Amino acid sequence: MASGTAARVPLKVLPSPKTAKSRSLGFSAESFLDSTGLGKSTALFNRKDTVFRQGDPAKDVFYIQKGGVKLIVVNESGKEAVVAILGPGDFLGEGCLTTQFVSMATAICLVPTTLLVIEKKKMMKVLGAEHAFSDYFIAYMLGRNIRVEQDLIDQLFNNSEKRLARTLLMLAQYGKQDRPNKIIAHLSQETLAEMIGTTRSRVNFFMNKFRDLGFIAYSSSDIQINKSLLSVVLHD
Repeated sequence: MASGTAARVPLKVLPSPKTAKSRSLGFSAESFLDSTGLGKSTALFNRKDTVFRQGDPAKDVFYIQKGGVKLIVVNESGKEAVVAILGPGDFLGEGCLTTQFVSMATAICLVPTTLLVIEKKKMMKVLGAEHAFSDYFIAYMLGRNIRVEQDLIDQLFNNSEKRLARTLLMLAQYGKQDRPNKIIAHLSQETLAEMIGTTRSRVNFFMNKFRDLGFIAYSSSDIQINKSLLSVVLHD
């Protein structure tokens, strides 16, 4: 009986605590960072630029203003895995706020990206002094933890077709905001394959299938996500 139950784990795209908390407080992280002066230090990156590398000293927190970043981890044998795709409104490098002295992943820009760069000491000071921002940041980190748990369950219980559909929906931020981004920046099939733990040929097969069914439309520059793609995630 237990195994029969475990085989059916339709992973839903759930609202992020980050979104719910920010709505309830009427809080804008970017406006706050600008008002405190923390948002004045910006860095511009081109597509495929590296923000930081695995093993680099961890000394700054980054806030994505525009664009997108993928986090890659490499094991001792040189095998790579994409562990996260982050977009506008996301933080990265936040591990430096704990006892993490080196970066645990490599951050590479997927598209031209603008980042706010916040020194660790300044971030710690603001978190201690500004309760609205610290509440927002805690809610954001809890949301990230929930996302990691969902991703793990997804890998353990769902097939590659369902994992791909969920990943595309998450990239479009379905469940995280009232008006999701129906168009996302184009990602290579190799990157999508790394994210969901399958082969490029399988991703190509499912992308063509989703397109033929009208769930998505894509070109060399972007991917259009239709809400009907949810049917793949919710189907047992």
